Amino acid sequence: MAGMTDEQLGEVYAFAVQLGKDAGNMLMDAAKARLGDAGQSGQAFTEKDSAVDIVTKTDEDVEAFIHRSISLKYPDHKFIGEETYSKGDSRDYLIGETDPTWCVDPLDGTVNYTHLFPMFCVSIAFILGGRPVIGVIYAPFLNQLFTSCRGRGAWLNDNQRLPLIRYPVPPIPEEAPSGCIFACEWGKDRQDRPDGNMYRKVESFVNMAAEIGGRQGKGGMVHGMRSLGSATLDLAYTAMGSFDIWWEGGCWEWDVAAGIAILQEAGGLVTSANPPEDPSTAEIQDVRLGSRLYLAIRPAGPSSTETGRQGQERLVREVWRRVRELDYRRPGA
Repeated sequence: MAGMTDEQLGEVYAFAVQLGKDAGNMLMDAAKARLGDAGQSGQAFTEKDSAVDIVTKTDEDVEAFIHRSISLKYPDHKFIGEETYSKGDSRDYLIGETDPTWCVDPLDGTVNYTHLFPMFCVSIAFILGGRPVIGVIYAPFLNQLFTSCRGRGAWLNDNQRLPLIRYPVPPIPEEAPSGCIFACEWGKDRQDRPDGNMYRKVESFVNMAAEIGGRQGKGGMVHGMRSLGSATLDLAYTAMGSFDIWWEGGCWEWDVAAGIAILQEAGGLVTSANPPEDPSTAEIQDVRLGSRLYLAIRPAGPSSTETGRQGQERLVREVWRRVRELDYRRPGA
């Protein structure tokens, strides 16, 4: 690994895993304080951009803990966290090609956390050369710890290699997206505009769900549709192989960096959510972290007619045929 030996990367990995566990325990301790007779009757929160973008004091406390821990251990490393970034003036893409960088979401699934719906987590990524090489996602309510390090595999709870089904890893279904689980999120853009992001998403959801032959040939008849309320966990579940497809726009770097690291190490594919002019011939490239537009495909094994990668790319093209282009430019872009 350029700029860092395998031994050094392993040390960073061990540190990141323990940091994720400690931060997740902080989330759970704060959650328990709101349960039953534990002491607090409720947790104060403030609104940021909209009624569905809630930030709790726990967000800030956990991020401060993570930032302080990293600064003490690796004072020369760059740090990007959701809360510190949201308070800054710039909305530029901040992950460079040279500086070792930590990209952290102290609490992904904040709305879930506020309602004590268990799909929330801490997300920690370590980035070298502009690419996430270490990912740690800990969902403490579920007791699920997802980890990965470039070249060392992706894991659930330290002992189950991802994807979960491995002997063999299932190929992409022949009639995909039929037979697939499609994961998606409503997002925070709820503007009631006929051609806004929310309407484009709904049209895309219906296309993916409709019967084969419906919707002027766009009906995908997926096996099921899921929305966890956490982009980070959506990616983790795609790495597990529990989701076949995740399609989303509007995510920031900290929402996806750790999940991309884990999914790619497990053998998954991540490209752009927005369909090209001709989905049948367009080159399928790995997505650029920070693009805000993501289409993820689970790890896939070979079939008698194609390699795993060929099956993934076939599914990408079938999704592109059915989804609308989303408009999630960075503010000021």
